[in-house]
Amino acid sequence: MKKNFLSIILFLFLIPSAISHNEHYKNINFLEYELFRNNDSIGFHNYKFERNGENLKVSSIIDFKITKLGIDLYKYYVESTEEYKSDQLIKYYAYTDQNKKIKKTYIDYNEEKDVLVVSGTENQLESPKEYPVGTWWNHEIIQAKAQLSGISGRIIEQTVTFIGKEEIKLFDKTYNALHFNFKSSDETLPENKRLNTDIWYEEETNIWLKASFDKTGHWEYRLKSYK
Repeated sequence: MKKNFLSIILFLFLIPSAISHNEHYKNINFLEYELFRNNDSIGFHNYKFERNGENLKVSSIIDFKITKLGIDLYKYYVESTEEYKSDQLIKYYAYTDQNKKIKKTYIDYNEEKDVLVVSGTENQLESPKEYPVGTWWNHEIIQAKAQLSGISGRIIEQTVTFIGKEEIKLFDKTYNALHFNFKSSDETLPENKRLNTDIWYEEETNIWLKASFDKTGHWEYRLKSYK
């Protein structure tokens, strides 16, 4: 606990929290990631950013499949949209096709209650408005006590540890990165529900560079390009 507290304090000095995520990403219009499983390329995850004054809309597509001997064993597709007003999430929608199993998740900001209302295929609940959706592009997630699953809408209480500064290479480009580990705070969760993901953000711009986790193989999201 003491180590994690010191890690968060260090991070607050590394990245000025007074700057909103809108400001951090004001010059970013597109993020393109390639997805790898056991070091084999299996698909992509792309983001598009659209702005209108104090409003920000972030559209995302994840598309990958696992094949063996030319046969598709597993296919996964997600379309999602995040809408923000003055840095507050006001609307989120995700459509997921997980091997032909369809899931839908809706999140809406209830101004009267000042909470996020989650509804959808798997969960119906209310969440503190400060909990971000776990789509990783927004570096402010490292300061949150919990995140909302973008696929199921469930609340994932998290412990965030700052691992350190690292130099990483992605597609022949070298970045100075800040490395964090995200873990579920609730260790009684079933293994398939637990969060244990390493995330790297570029030190200067706070752009999400890479994600890494192990679940039926080793998975990595690697930043391929941005503009």
